[in-house]
Amino acid sequence: MCDTNDVRCDTNVRPERWVGGMVAQVPRAPAGVDISRPSPARIYDYMLQGDNHFESDVQAAKRILSAVPEIRDCAWSNRGFHQRAAKWIAERGVRQFIDIGSGLPTVGNTHEVVQKVIPGARVVYVDHDPMVAEQGSVLLADDRSTRVICADLREPEAILEHPDLTELIDFSQPTGLLLTAVLMFVPDSSDPWRLVEQYTDALAPGSYLALSHLTDDYKPPVTAERFRAVFDQATDRLYFRSQAGITRFFDGMELVPPYEGAQPAICYTGLWGAEDPVLADSDGARWLYCGVARKP
Repeated sequence: MCDTNDVRCDTNVRPERWVGGMVAQVPRAPAGVDISRPSPARIYDYMLQGDNHFESDVQAAKRILSAVPEIRDCAWSNRGFHQRAAKWIAERGVRQFIDIGSGLPTVGNTHEVVQKVIPGARVVYVDHDPMVAEQGSVLLADDRSTRVICADLREPEAILEHPDLTELIDFSQPTGLLLTAVLMFVPDSSDPWRLVEQYTDALAPGSYLALSHLTDDYKPPVTAERFRAVFDQATDRLYFRSQAGITRFFDGMELVPPYEGAQPAICYTGLWGAEDPVLADSDGARWLYCGVARKP
């Protein structure tokens, strides 16, 4: 995965479009993908100023922005948490990572972050969006330390037993499991807490879980509903959860303090790993709780 603004990353001849007064490439849709319906991965890509999205995603993102103007800050805050958490886990000596709900290639992908700490660290990306699998597989074709799997996080056995994953991940050794901004697309009926437990049960002691999730705690109900409703017509629906509900994902694990002087707990994404939590706090970051925990 590489910088989506770098034309060298483009392996297909694609039509052009104007974005912000500049020419950008329109991505090629994999066979069977309905580009008339927005997808979370492509909306997120738009928020991060990538170019792997379609008009339906742009319109959905604009509807979200009209309801929640600070949501682009929210996307960057989540990206920052993801990168800081991955780096922090690598600094604990963890040499292998599973990134579920990885999204489309953008700047500062997981393998780029952790390999700066541990050269050769292994990363398996998992996403159920076919565009993620197609583009990631092309960009990482010659990288022996990474793999991309197209799979649904609601099928833990299929992911954990996938040959591309077991080729790189040694479950007898600590693993970094990254689930950032993805469980909010899993309904209660699929028991997302049990799903997380199934993944962490497969990991060796000394492994880490990094997780972030949208919340509507302390948000105006009308604003939150307008935000949520955009995804009613998307490929995945959106589900807010409370601080208590998000903390439940870490049951059985040892939460780490999110910043110096803090108690072990979840927090807003802007605060985790911040040198100055006061300056790092923002309205956008307060849409997302996050945490990192160690498996004892």
